[in-house]
Amino acid sequence: MTLDEIINKMVHTVEQSKEQIFEISEQSRDEYESLKAELVQVREDVAKVIDKSEQTEMYARFARNRLAEVSRHFRSYSNDEVKKVYENANELQIKLAVLQQEESQLRQRRDQIERRLIQLEGTIERAETLVSQVSIVHQFLAGDLREVGEMVEDAKEIQQFGLKIIEAQEEERKRVARDIHDGPAQMLANVLLRSEIVERVSNEQGVDAAIDEIKDLKTMIRSSLAEVRRIIYDLRPMALDDLGLIPTLNKYLQNMEERTGLIIRFSHLGRDLRLPANVEVGLFRLIQEAVQNTYKHAEANEVQVKLEMKPSQVNIVIKDDGKGFESEKSEECTFGLLGMRERINALKGQLTIDSIPNKGTVIIIQVPVEGFKGSPNRRQPQKKELLKSRNV
Repeated sequence: MTLDEIINKMVHTVEQSKEQIFEISEQSRDEYESLKAELVQVREDVAKVIDKSEQTEMYARFARNRLAEVSRHFRSYSNDEVKKVYENANELQIKLAVLQQEESQLRQRRDQIERRLIQLEGTIERAETLVSQVSIVHQFLAGDLREVGEMVEDAKEIQQFGLKIIEAQEEERKRVARDIHDGPAQMLANVLLRSEIVERVSNEQGVDAAIDEIKDLKTMIRSSLAEVRRIIYDLRPMALDDLGLIPTLNKYLQNMEERTGLIIRFSHLGRDLRLPANVEVGLFRLIQEAVQNTYKHAEANEVQVKLEMKPSQVNIVIKDDGKGFESEKSEECTFGLLGMRERINALKGQLTIDSIPNKGTVIIIQVPVEGFKGSPNRRQPQKKELLKSRNV
């Protein structure tokens, strides 16, 4: 059997395994959603049974007291009256026992569902992790390593780079899928549920109550729309095409500061020129990656971003007051830095990283733009006022 045949067989096996794991994940997710709905119903039933039990117990107590009174003065009552009081007390006692048994069974079912939901959460999480790992293996096996070999000579670098790129793609897809599932998908499901509630409220409580529910529904839809826009912005900020690099960076850093609490000081020197689309996207992603790395790993309180736009090149300095790291040990093995270097290579620029433990990190980016006649941003006069308030 040739090497190609072995690889093809492995790819087929891995693909089948991925599909089976995905089916397990979907089945577990369906069972999870079904049990969640059942749990809500069981909790409502438990509450109703408890109310009935308490009411029946009160009536049973009154019936027992009445029976005791009749027993003490049975000569004053006819046989039919004594019999009726006894049967009533006995009937209530039996009804109470049945309700208590029903309550016990419902509580047991509730506890079983809650334990099963915890198990299913673990199963779904493990299945998602396995799908991601199997996808990495599948893509690595199915990929054309010879094309990577033309770009990278060293075999070890080929393996490391290829796996990390695939892993990053899978993680990004997984993140987007989770964002959509946990955000818009959940909200749309809630919108559907609330729309049914509106109809029920309208029938049971009237138009005014239904209008209040509709107001809540509108708020949920606005939140869902904002979440969708956030996901789209993370994938590619559309303002980059319309406004250019400087205004888009200013808005992104403002949002990042508000969302994370990290102090971000942004300053811009030179004219606000429009650069080629690939250059603007590359520079934006470089700054985005650097700032996000600072927030996630540096434990910094403040980061400064300075951008200087010259006719021949763009200079960017990103400086933080975080914990830093040992460049020699961390730089090459950190995928965030590896990705930044790949973007710099694509732009034919230079990336310099100077970091000292407990003294922060300075990243210097230089990208040539010589030969391109940039056009001034038409929105520049309005944006200058925004930038002045954030300059350092």
